[in-house]
Amino acid sequence: MRPVSRALRRNLTAHGFLIGAVLCFACFSWYPMVREVIMSFQRQKAGRTSWAGLHNLRQVVNDPSFWPAWRNTAEFTALALLLGFALPFAVAVVMNELRHARGYLRVLVYLPVMLPPVSALLLFKYLYNPEYGLFDHVLALLHLPTSGWLQSPDMAMFAVVIASTWMNMGSATLIYLAALQGIPGELYEAAELDGAGLLRRVWHVTIPQTGSILSLMLMLQIVATMQVFVEPFVLTNGGQGVDGSTTTVVYLIYQYAFNFSNYGAACALGLLLLLVLAGFSAVYVRIDRRLER
Repeated sequence: MRPVSRALRRNLTAHGFLIGAVLCFACFSWYPMVREVIMSFQRQKAGRTSWAGLHNLRQVVNDPSFWPAWRNTAEFTALALLLGFALPFAVAVVMNELRHARGYLRVLVYLPVMLPPVSALLLFKYLYNPEYGLFDHVLALLHLPTSGWLQSPDMAMFAVVIASTWMNMGSATLIYLAALQGIPGELYEAAELDGAGLLRRVWHVTIPQTGSILSLMLMLQIVATMQVFVEPFVLTNGGQGVDGSTTTVVYLIYQYAFNFSNYGAACALGLLLLLVLAGFSAVYVRIDRRLER
């Protein structure tokens, strides 16, 4: 009986920890998602809640800011993938080739991640200032045309992407660096014996060996960048920018909920964003399964 009772106590302890985690997820993740779906079909008026059907969905789709917000979000995602996806991988490859000071460089690269996001963004807002900002000062010293940065509708989104990349690239760089260090050294030695330089080693050895990590990070970055809110909110006029050039979908959700107190429309737009991201995730899972076969 003792082994049985001991196993029973051990299983009860394990299930106790598991039940605590499940309750946390249920309260703080699953319940808000279910509540959002329900509220997207409801209308609140004079303290009363009634079913509205597809009224909230039609309202957000007919909003003049709806399609520009999606276009701005897609633009931010595309620019973030071009800069924020390739740059951390390139930095990780260079760090992996170094033989000295690798630990110091890891700390240096990861340091921006440890800064509070609002503090880092306020720093970039100071650097972007057209009167005393460092960026325009450097361009003037080099006799190059200065940029409006956040004051220009053409440059505002690119400026937001630069700040976001600097803030978040540390985590991705360390993940890539860990994946690179798991590649067998014999593969690089064989490539060097064949006369392959750095670029050819990266193309024929590094990328194929880290393909699963790269595809996963690509999917995670798409999901994260499609939900961008803090960066444009702090940097550009509360998230709108010049002529709405940095208004994103999540900022539009914020406006519906906290500026207009229209929680039904906010939940309907949030549900649309959830469906889009779920579609991206489904496509990724399908492609990943085909590649594994």
